Amino acid sequence: MARTVLVTGANGYIGNAVARAFVRAGWITYGLVRSSASAPALAGEEIIPVVGAIDDQSSHETILARLPVPLDAIVSTTEATFNYLPHYTNLVALFRTLAKPTVSAGAPKPLLLFTSGCKDYGVGPHIHGTPGLAPHTEDAPRNPPPPLAARAENAARIFDHSDLLAPVLLRPTNVYGRSSSFYAGFLQVAAQAAAAASSSETKNPVLIVPADPNFVLHALHVDDCADGYVSLAEHPRRDEVEGHVFNISAYRYETVDEVARALVREYGIKGGVEYVKPDEVKPGDNPWPPLLIDFPQWTGSAKLRGVTGWRDRRPLFSEALHVYRQSYEVAAGNELTARMQDRVASVFQGFDSS
Repeated sequence: MARTVLVTGANGYIGNAVARAFVRAGWITYGLVRSSASAPALAGEEIIPVVGAIDDQSSHETILARLPVPLDAIVSTTEATFNYLPHYTNLVALFRTLAKPTVSAGAPKPLLLFTSGCKDYGVGPHIHGTPGLAPHTEDAPRNPPPPLAARAENAARIFDHSDLLAPVLLRPTNVYGRSSSFYAGFLQVAAQAAAAASSSETKNPVLIVPADPNFVLHALHVDDCADGYVSLAEHPRRDEVEGHVFNISAYRYETVDEVARALVREYGIKGGVEYVKPDEVKPGDNPWPPLLIDFPQWTGSAKLRGVTGWRDRRPLFSEALHVYRQSYEVAAGNELTARMQDRVASVFQGFDSS
């Protein structure tokens, strides 16, 4: 009998990738979205759309009525970055509502794959070439930037709900590919630098980078990230995943310089890369989104690899930049991508103002 999973935020960047990964793995996959306008796109991907509002607890029973009993797994990929606790509280209320019929039927508790993020650990500081450099592991202390403090604190409390659920906390790195999410910032800044060549004042555009070239960047393709979720859901030993934290990250990190030089090649920026001190760039003249090139962090995923055998397969961002640029530019005309990028922009704006 096919297993069943509900993915919240199934029209979002990570949520949609996760839902598609479960479909590929043979699960009957339900996708929770707020608007019926998103339903046809999900159905086209063989994801069963469920329309409902997480933050309206009166709608939770309606959501429950659209789902099967037993429900094998729930994947949570939504958060309210700058007003975290109210949304988290509503998520927990929804998950408990959805789990009760399954537990009452005598079935195993639904596995809950709950998403936080690697920025919970804070800046490394991870600088390539530093003696003794080592990645953040799942046991590393949490030291997030202030805007993410509520997430780091409350996401870890998901384990308090093990009476009805089998919680697993996931901390993925940044992700790229397709519409690119936060990594679209690299492509946008490089495109701006290349476009400067068309102005009469700038014959040899330069990619200005106000960061240490050896700062660590660690990200993985969004589809590899999604497969990490599936690997945990399908692991035969639930005791090896329930109650655990898992990082999801690529097999190695890149550096700011690796990515910058790849951008220069891809966009034909004839002046190359120029590294400057952050205080040498006026805030209004700095096109880089916050926490993109100035948040050096290396996050290890040895635990996930050792437990489930998962591994990333897609080339690193700098290795296949042309592929990822093409995909982003095609996706940029998509209405769903536009909504995703609006959300990304609002998050960046929130960090700027914090």
